[in-house]
Amino acid sequence: MKKLLCALLVSAVSLQAADPAILTTEYIYDTGPYPQIHATTITETPTGLVTAWFGGTAEKNPDVCIWVSRQLPDGKWTEGVETANGVQPDGTRHPTWNPVLFQPKDAPLMLFYKVGPSPSTWWGELKTSTDGGKTWSAAQKLPKGIFGPIKNKPVQLANGDILCPTSNETDTKPSAWAIYFERTSDLGKTWTRTELLHDGLKISAIQPSLLFLGGDKIQAVGRTRQSKVFQITSEDAGKTWGEISLTDLPNPNSGTDAVTLADGRHLLIYNHTARGRSPLNLAVSKDGKTWEAALTFEDEPKKEFSYPAIIQTKDGLVHITYTWQRKKVKHIVLDPAKLTTKPMLNGEWPQ
Repeated sequence: MKKLLCALLVSAVSLQAADPAILTTEYIYDTGPYPQIHATTITETPTGLVTAWFGGTAEKNPDVCIWVSRQLPDGKWTEGVETANGVQPDGTRHPTWNPVLFQPKDAPLMLFYKVGPSPSTWWGELKTSTDGGKTWSAAQKLPKGIFGPIKNKPVQLANGDILCPTSNETDTKPSAWAIYFERTSDLGKTWTRTELLHDGLKISAIQPSLLFLGGDKIQAVGRTRQSKVFQITSEDAGKTWGEISLTDLPNPNSGTDAVTLADGRHLLIYNHTARGRSPLNLAVSKDGKTWEAALTFEDEPKKEFSYPAIIQTKDGLVHITYTWQRKKVKHIVLDPAKLTTKPMLNGEWPQ
């Protein structure tokens, strides 16, 4: 039985590698000074790709720090560098959480992250880099009530505003999970934000990603406790939002990410299951409503492949990073022009 299982897994890997859309797969590092990692993020800077994650003995432990790696011109990645931690002036140490890298136009690279004992008590901090992630500024604590992008990348609007998708988790029982959006027009010096956009209970939603549907129309999608991916739409570039609703796509209460490509298509990377964090899948949509199945990156029962990040670089390629079994950061490069899709009926992944 073990030999058969191994053969099936090898076959699955071979099939994945044979897909013409997948150009490369790799791990960002072989070993690191931490037993666990989670919550990857990736962005393109003028000097190359930069990625980050949090790592330590285990999520929520005070020794968890933010680590950053840069891709060198030869394609290799630098060793992860501890870039932020939760050490306080009085010596108290808190865990750090959910780094988000973002490269605004003609401005320093931004690294948002959270510090605090738990999601209901954490606060947002920001560091910047003027040399593509080699060196970083001192940490800047964000204003009270502003957390920055909670897991997934912001977007920069036509007027230069940076729109951050974020969410709130209360310490009540049950905890209310509600999304909202923050905005800065001066690279984080000042901020505005929407109110919470729903009660956080009927649909408990966090960690939005933003998609451009044309003109001022923006759609957010993301994680819920209702076993489905949520969606919500704005007609005025994120100033006001409609009603939140559930899609047909399953979600096991695990992070997702999405991006709008230069050709107008939308990509969503997520765990296409109601339970567990395997498999890890890629879906494609032309309108943000109807999603078709494209790729399955990982499919190993009882393992974790989660918290993905996805971007399109200026050369048109798509870069994905995600948590690989809480041990490593996996990086996949796709050619989106070579993606082939199959329809999904009622959210069922085609065989």
